[in-house]
Amino acid sequence: MEVKKIKIYTNQNEECEKLSKKLISKLKKENFIIDNNNPDLVIAVGGDGAFLRMVKEQKYDTKPYYVGINGGTLGFLQNINKTEIDDFIIRLKNKNYDIEEISIQETNVKAKEETKTFYALNEIVIREKELNVLRIAVEIDNIFLENYIGDGLLISTSTGSTAYNLSFGGSIIYNTFYASQITPIAPLNNGSYRNIINSIIIPETMLIKLIPKVVNCEILFTIDGINIPISKVKSIEIRTHDQKLKCLRLNDYHFIKTINNKFLNN
Repeated sequence: MEVKKIKIYTNQNEECEKLSKKLISKLKKENFIIDNNNPDLVIAVGGDGAFLRMVKEQKYDTKPYYVGINGGTLGFLQNINKTEIDDFIIRLKNKNYDIEEISIQETNVKAKEETKTFYALNEIVIREKELNVLRIAVEIDNIFLENYIGDGLLISTSTGSTAYNLSFGGSIIYNTFYASQITPIAPLNNGSYRNIINSIIIPETMLIKLIPKVVNCEILFTIDGINIPISKVKSIEIRTHDQKLKCLRLNDYHFIKTINNKFLNN
């Protein structure tokens, strides 16, 4: 797909708004069209939060390409630095870029009153609403794994493996190796309770099902940083969505190099 029409999503702070105006001016000079309704490419200006909000606002539309310009701090999802804008536009004009697909997580929550569906790019965190101990059965492809007892469970995508998941000792997964990772949050593991204390990585084709062990359980879901409490949860099903987001990458982008730059800087 040739990129002609572009939408800019900007963090609401002075620095990012200034950077966005500069970007729009340069794009127009190269005859790109700013189109918020039917873009070929959507650009997030800000940090990783801006990228996540951009994708959510686009309703996880898989038609356009997505890219981020880092106007924040770490910016793991933001692959272009603000000093590289001129080079980025030249490459965009000359079609000197690659497209990499990343996975979307789909979660279906069945409660007493209704069933809700959520999508995430990074992760979903599941806790008891009042932050008491979570008691929940875990099944993988309808095969029982464990009766989990602990502070919570985090289920991340490959993209999200470098985010909140990493803080709880989860593994980094190459971002095009489509998988789900179940990472326990402070699991109980003693003479009375036995839990798997390490993260488990499963392929994208498998279904994760969680069944609360407490009747009328109230769960606090945190989906890409957004808290959503749901009462009387009966079951939770998490899978990798069958469609992928298309991320625009400059030709010298490499996931391993990004890990080194963002986490090690050597």
